[in-house]
Amino acid sequence: MLYTSFAVAGAGPTIGSRIVQALINRGASVVVLARPSSKCITSPLLRGAKIASVDYADVPGVSTVLRDNNVEVLISALSFGALQAQTPLAEAAQVASVKLLVPSEFGIPTEGVTDGVLAIKAKFAAYAKSLGIPVLRIYNGMFIEFVPWLTGVELGKFHLLGQQNKLCSFASLDDISGFVAHALTTFPSSSLHDATYRIEGDRTSLEAIGALYEARVPPVPAVHVEKLPDGFDKQTFLQTKFAEGRLSVGWDNYLDKDVPENAASGNKAWEGHHWKTVKEVLGL
Repeated sequence: MLYTSFAVAGAGPTIGSRIVQALINRGASVVVLARPSSKCITSPLLRGAKIASVDYADVPGVSTVLRDNNVEVLISALSFGALQAQTPLAEAAQVASVKLLVPSEFGIPTEGVTDGVLAIKAKFAAYAKSLGIPVLRIYNGMFIEFVPWLTGVELGKFHLLGQQNKLCSFASLDDISGFVAHALTTFPSSSLHDATYRIEGDRTSLEAIGALYEARVPPVPAVHVEKLPDGFDKQTFLQTKFAEGRLSVGWDNYLDKDVPENAASGNKAWEGHHWKTVKEVLGL
């Protein structure tokens, strides 16, 4: 059985809208679940999708939209700060007999996490399964396009918090959105239900990326700091994880270590695809 009808929550300017575009390009039917206050509904990436304005907390309202559009798969691309909205969305999906839920992962492996902020994602996947909805998890490490933000390049330097020589996983927004659409429209449900795909476009370290920035024209110097600039709270959290090697999609939370052979294990599911490197995406 192949899926043809999708709903996307969190169709913002990064991964969500690109997933919408990639699905539409494959001829799928897509409805975007947009909060009434959303400013993203005019994005050209959403052209061809139906826009449904709905409060995510309104379970009956969301379930009606899902049912009226015969949605088979609900995809969440909500940002970390909005993850609590996934709970009522899952409940609406259950009411509407949605067949598969793709939670907002797209980053660090969370299976096996029991505490800390990442446990929010692990607990949600377990909750969705408890509702009888299969989940599909996709891990890709760090989006390559976010590296300048992560390291404060706009401040004129490539900021590295401590030693950053662990090999980690990177992938481009277009590669991941493309993979999501490819998988959901071509894989049988048996390869999607309660499945995990670990995708790696490039495997390198922040130190190595810093060297690329120093070699560019004009160069951006890489600097090691004990503290990132003020306001870099999210970047500090992520760079701490990078230093531990946890941004590798091969990271196993049960073993509490990286298993490199597991990284990129999902790449082969998109046969013949060229995965973009950090150097290609950032023009270094």
